[in-house]
Amino acid sequence: MTNNSPSLNSLSPTQPLPLPNSLTLTPRIKLLLTLHRADDSVKPLDEWLLKTSLLNYLQSTFSLSLPLPDLHLVRVKDIKKRKREDPVASGTMFIRDLGFLKVSKFEESEEEGKVMERKFVEWRRSAVRKMDGIELSIVGDKFKMSVEVPVCDDFERMRKEWEEIVAFGSRGYARGGRRLPDTIVLRGVPTRWFVEPLVPDRPSQIVTHTIFSALGEIRTLDVTEDNETSKVEDEDDGYTVPGLHCKIIVRYKEYNDFCNALKVLSGRSLEKQGSRLKADYEVTWDSDGFSRNARSQPEEVGRLMPSNRYNREAGHQSYNSCFNSESGRQKRFKE
Repeated sequence: MTNNSPSLNSLSPTQPLPLPNSLTLTPRIKLLLTLHRADDSVKPLDEWLLKTSLLNYLQSTFSLSLPLPDLHLVRVKDIKKRKREDPVASGTMFIRDLGFLKVSKFEESEEEGKVMERKFVEWRRSAVRKMDGIELSIVGDKFKMSVEVPVCDDFERMRKEWEEIVAFGSRGYARGGRRLPDTIVLRGVPTRWFVEPLVPDRPSQIVTHTIFSALGEIRTLDVTEDNETSKVEDEDDGYTVPGLHCKIIVRYKEYNDFCNALKVLSGRSLEKQGSRLKADYEVTWDSDGFSRNARSQPEEVGRLMPSNRYNREAGHQSYNSCFNSESGRQKRFKE
């Protein structure tokens, strides 16, 4: 959406962005963690002690007063059967309070959004460099940790990906003889935040269109059940519950809108007013569809994204719901 482009361009990476339907995109730093044993112990990993150890390290290394990091770990179930080179745990760490990133008096003459973006990227890069490969001692047990920024949180890294593909003549928007991408894919967003009151069992195309059109003018949009993310296993009874999350595919009319939307969605989480849930979705561009369309096709055929579900005969989108009240018992998010 051209009218929104200037504001999105000037948006600081530490600023929240309100969206329709009482939703907000809130900034955070997401880091992927992988832990290996640095000794021969086979004792289980204490997650709470790891959190406090990481907090102490961040405070001492960066001289910052940070709240306890939001840490999610998946530990090896049978640590005694793992191979020596295998990790004992992997997970994600979120730093959500970014108030320590401020513009100094000497930087006030520059555009604040650009200054904050530079400081944000520099601090994140510095944090990864200092944390990657460190050894943590937790109650006598030693662990070595590797750290990296996920691709979905690094807009410049994603842009380099499609620039390499564009260099070989893939399809997309034509600019100076080149074809550029136009489609964003979101996974892991709560279904209940995209429904209409009268149809609470599946996401609404209208609601979803209203939300994402705030980031740019949409050409096509598709919403389906996220089969990979939404099948959450209940820890108590091992029951699989489908339909908790949905997958959203948005194709924008303009390349600039596509870039602005992807940049704003990258490095942020989704929140809804009145809910304590933070939706740490994954966002990327449709590289698979973009690459598959590299071969020569009529433009109208190229507009039908392979990853979307379309009714090609009717010439419009069709929503194929995988949501069924009989396929699994209902489960609500914790508010």
